[in-house]
Amino acid sequence: MQDNSQGQRLQVFLAHCGVASRRACEVIIAEGRVSVNGQIITQPGSKVFSNDKVCLDGKELTLEDKKRYVLLNKPAGYVCSMSDEKGRQTARQLISPYFEERLYNVGRLDMYSTGLVLFTNDGDFAALVSHPSSELEKEYIVDSSIPIPDELIEKFIKGLRINNVFYRCLEAQRVNARRVKIILVEGKNREIRRVFEHFQIGVRRLTRVRIGNLFIEGLEEGKFRELSLKEVENLRFICSKNRRNKDGNCY
Repeated sequence: MQDNSQGQRLQVFLAHCGVASRRACEVIIAEGRVSVNGQIITQPGSKVFSNDKVCLDGKELTLEDKKRYVLLNKPAGYVCSMSDEKGRQTARQLISPYFEERLYNVGRLDMYSTGLVLFTNDGDFAALVSHPSSELEKEYIVDSSIPIPDELIEKFIKGLRINNVFYRCLEAQRVNARRVKIILVEGKNREIRRVFEHFQIGVRRLTRVRIGNLFIEGLEEGKFRELSLKEVENLRFICSKNRRNKDGNCY
């Protein structure tokens, strides 16, 4: 924990300990699972200092010195959460036996989708790549059960509202009658599936094949690899540049 007079927000400290992403840590705090010096804290903005004892579910947390960045090709049937109340298998279980550090997923894929998921214990990195203003591209291949109409592709690119939620992709390109490539930069919950359902098109398979500069090629389903330092730096650069460009401060 940083030793400074202003302290550190509790959810940031938890993320740096490898508990979960900052947003997920806010939920964990609100659930009353975190204590500071023996007192349950439910306000995420609460400050903690270097001499404070922070516990999660009664177990003391410490900062992890080694930062990990892991790319998993998630198979279908695994959920992207730290634990599951229904007892389903989690994607984290595929990598946790190989690392001493507590790693959490950055972003999600639903249980039935496959493809790339990032894991880390670096809270600053997770916050950067997952923030909407970073506009990090995620590329998907979608296979349908029946031919995909041009209307779906055209309206997804233009943007459409479904049940008061606005969905728009950065790019949608037909591969063949029943397959499209879709690029998202934000990715709302089950966005692609909800758009396809709106047009009464069943999704047979949905695979995330790219996250920024990271590609699925060479990574078998169910396997993982650690990112190189260059890959991590490139991801940071892409996200930081997009945020500066969005603010009008281009290079």
